Amino acid sequence: MLNLTIKIEAGDLYDYMLMHSYNSPAGVLGSSFGAVLIIFALATRQWMFIVLGAVMLLYLPWTLFIKSRRQILSNPSFQEPLQYTLDEEGLTISQGEAEEKMAWGNMHKAVSTGRSIILYTSRINATIFPKRQLGDQKTAVIEMISTHMPPAKVKIRS
Repeated sequence: MLNLTIKIEAGDLYDYMLMHSYNSPAGVLGSSFGAVLIIFALATRQWMFIVLGAVMLLYLPWTLFIKSRRQILSNPSFQEPLQYTLDEEGLTISQGEAEEKMAWGNMHKAVSTGRSIILYTSRINATIFPKRQLGDQKTAVIEMISTHMPPAKVKIRS
């Protein structure tokens, strides 16, 4: 059993939002289209397309940055640390009097970024474990997730 205390900060939420958005079809399509516009502008010397391409490439990260800051400030669940327990049954999240349990079999997938280990509890909802807050428990968290979830659902890099 692993007990963790995690306080999600705006940078952690931004990291999750970036990863989630850029791994979706809309994120890939938008980035590709923005890059194509810039290449087209350089090839044809029609500089208006550089501006359009830059807007396409910078719009999503900027709006996610603003959204993550706003969400951290406005959502009460981000104001206090969350208590996580990972055990043989699954994941238990508690904060104050509230507690929610999720079985390993109901987890959607587990991925990692340079900053976080992200455990998707549904297609769009996730639990974020910032690596800097895991400290020496990072390896134990990865092992717990990898042991209890099918390998096809786990894409975690150390």
